[in-house]
Amino acid sequence: MEQRAHFITLSTPDLDAARAFYRDGLGWRPLLDVPGEIVFFQVAPGTVLGLFDADKFVADMEGTPADGRLGGLTLSHNVDSPDAVDATVRRMVEAGARTVKSPQRAAFGGYHGHVADPNGLVWEICHNPAWRVDADGRVHLGLVDDA
Repeated sequence: MEQRAHFITLSTPDLDAARAFYRDGLGWRPLLDVPGEIVFFQVAPGTVLGLFDADKFVADMEGTPADGRLGGLTLSHNVDSPDAVDATVRRMVEAGARTVKSPQRAAFGGYHGHVADPNGLVWEICHNPAWRVDADGRVHLGLVDDA
């Protein structure tokens, strides 16, 4: 199996709030939007984020409502500067997010903050000066052996 994920699909208890937050609040354009079921956003080359109504998610998994809860997950979004971290966190809060961790210096030497969308999905907004992506898509985390 290739070391690649094409879709990140998350169960969301309030699809309408999620849609409004990402589409209307943040200005993201849906790739596909099926009201009452799921909305897809392309978030990177070849990568799609799907926000799936929790009840439909559970039914799709043939599980119980407890199986559809989101837990232990954070999505990260890297930006070009500490000012961009502040601006992005501010925009997300204005769009309906809740601040989890105010922007601040990070242990790894960068700058970051955490916000939760209207359904509790936590985003880390981060500036890491050592992080980069090559033209071919290879990620470098800025480690000594990361040549």
